[in-house]
Order: sequence, then C-alpha cells, then structure tokens
Amino acid sequence: MAQADATLPQPVLPAPSAVLELFKPVTWFPPMWAFMCGVVSSGVPFAAHWHLLFGGMVLAGPLICATSQAVNDWFDRHVDAINEPNRPIPSGRIPGRWGLWIAIVWTALSLAFSTLFGVWVLWAAMLGIFLAWAYSAPPLRLKQSGWLGPAAVAVSYEGITWFTGAAVMTRALPDWRIIFLAVCYSIGAHGIMTLNDFKAVEGDTRTGIRSLPVELGVENAALVACAMMAVPQIVVVVRLLAWSRPIHAAIVGLFVLAQFILMARLLRDPKKYAPWYNATGTSLFVFGMLVSAFAVRPLVGG
Repeated sequence: MAQADATLPQPVLPAPSAVLELFKPVTWFPPMWAFMCGVVSSGVPFAAHWHLLFGGMVLAGPLICATSQAVNDWFDRHVDAINEPNRPIPSGRIPGRWGLWIAIVWTALSLAFSTLFGVWVLWAAMLGIFLAWAYSAPPLRLKQSGWLGPAAVAVSYEGITWFTGAAVMTRALPDWRIIFLAVCYSIGAHGIMTLNDFKAVEGDTRTGIRSLPVELGVENAALVACAMMAVPQIVVVVRLLAWSRPIHAAIVGLFVLAQFILMARLLRDPKKYAPWYNATGTSLFVFGMLVSAFAVRPLVGG
C-alpha cells in the first residue's frame, strides 16, 4: 500500500476509530476468559457481585490488554512501517508521539482503576503492566527471546488474569489451589504462544528475533510447544484426582487426549497446521481451564 501523500493535511489528533484499532479488541478475549476462570474458581457467588465481575473484565481487557497492544505497536512502529504500513501508527492515523502518550495514559489509568479492587489486584496489575512494557520496550524487549517472550505473554494473559479474577471476587490472596491452576495454565499457554511464531519464521530470522522456531527449527519447536501445552494439563488432571474431583479430571483428561490426536497432525507440518491447531486444540485447552475452575470452586468456596 502506498504511503500517505505528504502534501495532504495530516491529522493533529488521532481519531477514536484509530485508537480503538490500536487497542486491538480481538486480543482482549484470552485474558478476559482467564479472568472469568478466576472468578469461577473463587467460589464467590455471582449474585450481588456483578459490579466486581464487570469492572474486573474491563481491567483485564480494555485497560491492561489494550495497554500492552499500544505499547507493542509503538515500539514496533519502524518494523510495521515496512511490513504493515496500514497500521494506525505507521499510517499516520495516530500521528507524532501520540502512540506513546496513549500507552502511558492507559498504563496510568489501568493502575488507578486496579486500586478499586484491593491491594492484591493492584499488585497483579503492576506485574501485568511491567511485563507489557518489558515485552516490547528496550532495553529488555523480551519478545526477542523465544523463551522469555512467550513466557511474558502467557503469564500475563493466563496466570495474572486468572489470579486477578479470584482476587477481585475475594478481595484477598486467592487460595493456593487457584494459584496452582493459574501457574499450570500459564506454562501451557507458553506452548500456544510459540505456535503463533511459526507464521513469522522468515521475518524473525531477518530482524534478529530469536523465536523458538528460529532457534530450534520448526519441527523441534513444535515438539517443545506440544510438550509445554500437554504436561501442565496432565499435572492438572492428577491434581484434580487428588482433590477428589474425578468427573472434572475425566473431562479435562478427554480434552488432553483429543489434543494429542490433533497434535499428531500438527507435527506433520507445523507451519501449515499451526493456525488450524489454534482453532481446534487451543479451544480444548481453554475449555479445560474453565472445567478446572469449576472443579476447585466448591473446595475453596466451602
């Protein structure tokens, strides 16, 4: 696509539609889903707590996740100007340094809003915001590492938001079983994040991003991703059995078995089938999250 004509008047302020595009609402679903798992696992009845539920979802999606997207697009603006010039910042629809100011303001707004839900939610929000900046911004720029980048995203999208969902409802440090599940599914999400890197192997190689497919090769990275997804779920099944939740353990176990079948196809051609697996196997992964949340609900709520 051709660059905008420099002789035409350039916008001084970003249009609301451009800001919304910068925030990428489609990316809000994973953390909001994990937040809901945290809410369910807390054992707190939904009745009379809808304001906490709604407020927490706003914090997880339109605030903290949106902040991470704004930060990422600002620090990737030079690469996007080459690869995706139609994005809001390189296209000029968010002019000047407005992309940076939006990221800073949304960071402050997210932290201020998190104080409404207690100290544990504030600490979780601070960690999530730190990881959002550390992932994209120098000097850390964790996204350049195939291990640390996916870990930062996985912990933010799954673990921290699961923890936040429970902490919002209980106004306290969540039960250790809730934290255990959040940690397990964060580790599993690392594999999901690795699958997203298969589509950009050539570009990552040219720009020096050391994703796992670049570092290990596509086939080996796919094996690592599958192991990262499967092992934590197996651990969850074992723990659910130990907690006397056999029906929930059986359901999650069936989801894992189905993923093994789908992984066999994924491993035949990881680059080709990674998007397909994200639509199938990853869906089973996130449904297992919710089943696990319902499993511990009566244990921590009773």
